[in-house]
Order: sequence, then structure tokens, then C-alpha cells
Amino acid sequence: MTAEAILLHLRYLLVGPYPNGPLSGAALTLWMALLACAAATVVGIGCALLLDRLEAMPNLRWLARALRGTLATLRAIPVLMLMFWAYFLIPMALGVAVPETATVITALAAVGAAYIAQSMEAGLRAVGAGQRHAALALGMRPTQALLTIVLPQAWRIMLPSLANQWVSTVKDTSLAYIVGVVELSTAAGQVNSRTVAYPAEVFGAVAVLYFLLCSGIEALPNWLRATSSPQVEMSTWKRFLRWRSRPVADAVT
Repeated sequence: MTAEAILLHLRYLLVGPYPNGPLSGAALTLWMALLACAAATVVGIGCALLLDRLEAMPNLRWLARALRGTLATLRAIPVLMLMFWAYFLIPMALGVAVPETATVITALAAVGAAYIAQSMEAGLRAVGAGQRHAALALGMRPTQALLTIVLPQAWRIMLPSLANQWVSTVKDTSLAYIVGVVELSTAAGQVNSRTVAYPAEVFGAVAVLYFLLCSGIEALPNWLRATSSPQVEMSTWKRFLRWRSRPVADAVT
């Protein structure tokens, strides 16, 4: 009966009432996590690059301090509280309705971007300053040296840290219950209410689903590294990921 109870509600745990209702369960968890991770990665790397350039401009260092303060504030606020404030306070303050799923994705992306920016900034500093200076000596502009010489190496250095943040984002989607989003853990609670006699089995199945989602994301850096192996003809993406062990003079050609 235990296996039958799990299989009976497995579809609801995976996709919810979809297509006869809104998407929920594991599919909604994965969708929110993918959007939040993509947005957090783009914004986080952008903030790290912006901080790198602002620090090199004495007249704009106050802006860098303001940006650092904003990122530090986002890292200090619990994701649950950020979701709560965004969903309940914004409509009260501005008089506009805030979609539940969009609220969760925005909150996860904002917090994730703050952490990724910190990690990426550390990766940029981990690359030897001599390589940047050599690129400048070869006639490259500071922004060009940053994007073509420093960033590809920093990206590969920080891939494990990025994967860790992506996995954390997947698990943080379980906090979406605060605004009524029926993601995987909320769907599990609903299924458990129907089958009171099998809570261990229901949440055990949910644990397996979370494990599969997080394991897939954690394996992503290894796949990205594998795609950057040297070949005769390399795509732009592979050139971006490739570890630049060659001299700078060869790397910029």
C-alpha cells in the first residue's frame, strides 16, 4: 500500500494539476530555480564587473561603496522575510498586485546575485594582476582586458562556488509557501494531508526528488569544464571557458 500511495500522488508531486490547472510541484520548483539562478548569475557577475571598474575610478568609489552596501544588505536579509515584504508590503505601499511566483523568483534572484557578486569578485582578485597588466601593455583597453583575459579565468575558478549557490537556490524555493506558491515541498504537505498514514514515505519521495534536482545542478560545473577541453576548432563559449595556461600574447591572438 505504501508504494501505491506514493505512485497515486506522484503526478501531483511532479506537475500538480497541470494541464487542467496551474503548474506546481517539482516542475514549478525547477522552473523557479532555473529563472532565479539565471537572473542571479547574470546580475551577480554584472555587479562584480561593475565593482571592479568602479574601484579603478577614484571619483566613483562612493558608488562602489553604495553598491557594496546594497549587496551586503541583501545577504543579511533572510530570503523568507524578503519574500514576505515584497508580497505584502509592496501592494500596501504602491497599490499594485504582485504575482506570487514572480515575487519568489525576484527574491531568490536578488539574494543569489548578492552572493554570486561576492564570489565572483573574489574570483577576479584571484587572477594574477600581472596578466591584466600584460594585457594593458599589449594595447588592450581595461574593459577589454577584464572581459577577455580576467573574466574567463575567474569564471572557471568560481564554478564550484556558483554551483553551490545554485543548489542553495533550488532548496530555498521551498520557502515559497509563505506567499501561497505550491512548489514541491508545499505539494508534499498537501499530499501528506490526504495520506496521513504515510508521512515518511511521502517526504522520503520528496527528498529523492530534491536530491535529483540538486545533483543535476551540482554536476553542471563538471559538464562545463568538459566542454572547455582543447580542440582544433573551438567555439566562442569554449574559448570563454578555457583555462588560459598559455602566455598572454598567445591568448589575445
